[in-house]
Amino acid sequence: MNQAPIETLRDIVIVGGGTAGWMTAAALAKVLQGRYRIRLVESDDIGTIGVGEATIPMIQLFNKVLEIDEHEFMRETQGTIKLGIEFVNWGRVGDRYMHGFGRFGQDLWTVPFDQYWHRMRAAGRARELAEYSINRMASRAHRFLRAQPDMANSPLADIVHAFHFDASLYARYLRRYAESRGVQRVEGRIVDVLLRGSNGHVASVLLEDGTSVAGDLFIDCSGFRALLIEQTLHTGYEDWSHWLPCDRAIAVPCEPAARLTPYTRSTAHRAGWQWRIPLQHRIGNGHVFCSRHISEDEATATLLEHLDGQPLAEPRTIRFATGMRRQAWNRNVVAVGLAGGFLEPLESTSIHLIQTAIARLITFFPDRGFAAADIDEFNRQSRFEFERIRDFIILHYHLNQRDDSSFWVQCREMAVPEPLQRKIDLYRSRGRVVRDNNELFAEVAWLQVMDGQNLAPLSHHPLAGLIDDEEVHAYLENVRTVIEKCVDVMPAHEDYIRDHCAARRSS
Repeated sequence: MNQAPIETLRDIVIVGGGTAGWMTAAALAKVLQGRYRIRLVESDDIGTIGVGEATIPMIQLFNKVLEIDEHEFMRETQGTIKLGIEFVNWGRVGDRYMHGFGRFGQDLWTVPFDQYWHRMRAAGRARELAEYSINRMASRAHRFLRAQPDMANSPLADIVHAFHFDASLYARYLRRYAESRGVQRVEGRIVDVLLRGSNGHVASVLLEDGTSVAGDLFIDCSGFRALLIEQTLHTGYEDWSHWLPCDRAIAVPCEPAARLTPYTRSTAHRAGWQWRIPLQHRIGNGHVFCSRHISEDEATATLLEHLDGQPLAEPRTIRFATGMRRQAWNRNVVAVGLAGGFLEPLESTSIHLIQTAIARLITFFPDRGFAAADIDEFNRQSRFEFERIRDFIILHYHLNQRDDSSFWVQCREMAVPEPLQRKIDLYRSRGRVVRDNNELFAEVAWLQVMDGQNLAPLSHHPLAGLIDDEEVHAYLENVRTVIEKCVDVMPAHEDYIRDHCAARRSS
């Protein structure tokens, strides 16, 4: 049987720079090995959002594919280590817990570690969940050591980390990487988009100076403007603000604190929450809020009141509507980053969604035929990922016990998507957490938020009762004490940065 010939693409045009554009350019330059012409069109006159400074551990895979040296990357981006996210005031005012990366405990028998912990906690014989996680205890002690894979039976092999970095410096770093591998940057503001009459595909973009940039495949990294995917192709947007009502963010950097914390912090306020992202040269801060419950002036005042140091710039406002494009891939345009949708950065997923969109594009990389089946599957997978991350973020808002504002009461009383309600019901019954089809957040992530925000199961897995109490208690105590000893030998986060990846003072 003869296969249909492949009509290979020749020209790839990326519209927009910033984190999304230059991540896309760098990845395609590496993977495509110079066999396609890749051009990135951006204008120095158009700014970028630049608040996506915290990541999750999957970014290490991106760095590995690009063969990026971790310490060099951190030096060039004023980076620090991230072991998790601390949540303050999310259950009740005064509550504090952490969503730490990595595993909990060690395997014992046929049920997960947390089921034995549920059983012992109900009997009053377990410590708080954090004490069975090396990431959470290292965060508490402000320590860090890279995982030691040669120590297979030690918690030191289980350390999982991500990064905080300056998004503008990251884009600059990736631009150098991409241009050194053949990507051409075209400076200019796009004033028109021309379509092919035969199929409605984008044929070219026209710049203000009259330059026309033609392509076969266009990647829309134009941010909220969504110049190609929405303004040109009118793809449509699915608004999720009925579940996630915040619609504004005020962002401002401030002076660095004396202590370089190896975690992001999210502090819930009266009508939203504040992020704190520690970098080597500054702290990134922002207040995400609902404008129907608090004014912009009040939100700005709340943010400035809770900074660690003096602000380093004027606060700026970002307006958004949480949701996603109805199709991330429409005709010959693929939306990457904010052009494809927006989920507030509560769990630091913005850069990850860029990364997975790029990986998905490589998996379903087209020829000139643009097979409908490939595009449909790309869009199906994109939707699944967005919806499951959406549900995880909704969980934080919904599981609150706050009565200090109508905002929190509304979030607690709202009906949530059915897949999320099913997860809550399963956990409430016997502490079970089920991961759907390899969704982004694993069981330990759901466990930490549910426990951290005071959702207690009514019982535990029946098979957790097959081992007697004393053996289970001894098992938990051994896990805790071993983690405690491991954390004691880890260097301080500041010392690790100083010794391995301190930024050059001129950056």
